[in-house]
Amino acid sequence: MGKDNNDRIIIGIDPGTNIMGYGIIHQKQKQIALVEMDILKLGNIPDQPEKLKKIFITVLGLIDKYKPEVVALEAPFFGKNVQSMLKLGRAQGVAIAAAVYRDIPVFEYSPRKVKQSITGRGAASKEQVAEMLIRLLGIKEMPKHLDATDALAVAVCHFFQKDTVVGNEKYTGWQAFIKQNPGRIE
Repeated sequence: MGKDNNDRIIIGIDPGTNIMGYGIIHQKQKQIALVEMDILKLGNIPDQPEKLKKIFITVLGLIDKYKPEVVALEAPFFGKNVQSMLKLGRAQGVAIAAAVYRDIPVFEYSPRKVKQSITGRGAASKEQVAEMLIRLLGIKEMPKHLDATDALAVAVCHFFQKDTVVGNEKYTGWQAFIKQNPGRIE
């Protein structure tokens, strides 16, 4: 499907350890179309490492199936619960690892940036983001889980950003990740 910046597949991921959302769009010139959006339910897996393995395998499977030119992720927001942040960071790290394992560039966007990109308001609700995506992409009905539209919003946000990395993180492979994260990898 995708070939270059005018014809490409973008995968958006909303990482989570109970529910991970993903959304895939196909860009042709200045038009985008929904390819797929769904969630991965992880709540019934009691073991944290098994959840991370499932995230890695799922993201790798999406990459192998759709052959994206880029993966865009929502960056974790900073909450008060340190344990939740740690789990969310691990989920995001595993998704990044799957993408860079396949040499797919990864871009990261804050939740505020994603909402602002889709609705024009950084404080928009999940429902407002979903409604705007429904109109923008001609989606027939509101998905049951808004984690799927959150992930789709990340992919659409990346489309609107035109691959700029100002204020965002971009990883183009293991070497880039290691270079941008000194002291975290030995």
